[in-house]
Amino acid sequence: MIRFNRPYMTGQELDLIREAHQNGHLSGDGPFTRRCHTWLREHTGAASALLTHSCTAALEMAALLLRLEPGDEVIMPSFTFVSTASAFALRGAVPVFVDVRADTFNIDENLIEAAITSRTKAICVVHYAGVSCEMDAILEIAGRHGLRVIEDAAQAIMSTYKGRALGTIGDLGAFSFHETKNVISGEGGALLCRDETFVEEAEVIREKGTNRSRFFRGQVDKYTWVDVGSSYLPGEITAAFLAAQLEAASDITARRLSIWHTYHAWAEGHEKAGLIRRPVVPDYCEHNAHMYYILLPSLDARTRFIAALRQRDVQAVFHYIPLHSSPAGEKTGRSHGSMKITDDVSDRLVRMPLWLGLEENMQMILQAADEALVEALA
Repeated sequence: MIRFNRPYMTGQELDLIREAHQNGHLSGDGPFTRRCHTWLREHTGAASALLTHSCTAALEMAALLLRLEPGDEVIMPSFTFVSTASAFALRGAVPVFVDVRADTFNIDENLIEAAITSRTKAICVVHYAGVSCEMDAILEIAGRHGLRVIEDAAQAIMSTYKGRALGTIGDLGAFSFHETKNVISGEGGALLCRDETFVEEAEVIREKGTNRSRFFRGQVDKYTWVDVGSSYLPGEITAAFLAAQLEAASDITARRLSIWHTYHAWAEGHEKAGLIRRPVVPDYCEHNAHMYYILLPSLDARTRFIAALRQRDVQAVFHYIPLHSSPAGEKTGRSHGSMKITDDVSDRLVRMPLWLGLEENMQMILQAADEALVEALA
């Protein structure tokens, strides 16, 4: 069976984990954590990058930094993972769902302004498949209304918008290093601050509400509890694994892009025949080949296609159940306007296998996909 995902190792991870143990520092914020922080700052241009134990944790930190209160509203897409909404719902905020664009499946910037109310505090964008949202328009709307912008860049490390690293364009950004992402540590994430505004406060929140980071820098002679927070640090073993991955990120991205383009070339003929639709990447975006997806004509066709692939030992999957129609989404959030595109995409999208080491199996996968399409669309 060709699995949908297989975690990739560069070959350096175990050596760095051994070194972390030899350093005698396995709790958070040791030498490898600092090494990762440096890499992230240098490669994104963020004023600050703080490792967290997940992207969910980074988004929760963003909600705390924004001082959200019950009844505040955060505008976001519904076609996203639950963490995008739950991080803000935990603070009592209301996720306000708007529809996505028909081309990129990112939040439709033309629908945001109509969803703004006196309770709106922020816009949380999601860069689906590592392809950027239309950030200039979104920042312009946010600026006119005095709103903060958070980037859920879980899928978007090494992706850019007009040359700017995703995760650093809004006020705050969040990366994921989950095993299904391009650069991994099993579980893991990072919070990025675009400028100095949130840096010291973010350090406090991440360190259980204490000023411990200032203490270790010699800025205070003892540390104490100064604000609300939690323990959002990963351990050094996680950071050591991640350091090996980050230092190979350019090579990882190039190899994933090669697989992505192989899929894209295969899908071109089927798209011209009107059988499927391929991903759309605007000219102003450089993406990271986080995923390759196709759109089938209907839910039934997608179901048959996935089943036909599985019969040929290839595992493909659908993606999100829209949050606006989920039990928790209906309870904690609300939709503004039609969610027609979100619902349609959710029914028809298929994600193909994409992981390093898959290259030698691509001919078999594409042959299976050709046969599965014939069967699914018969």
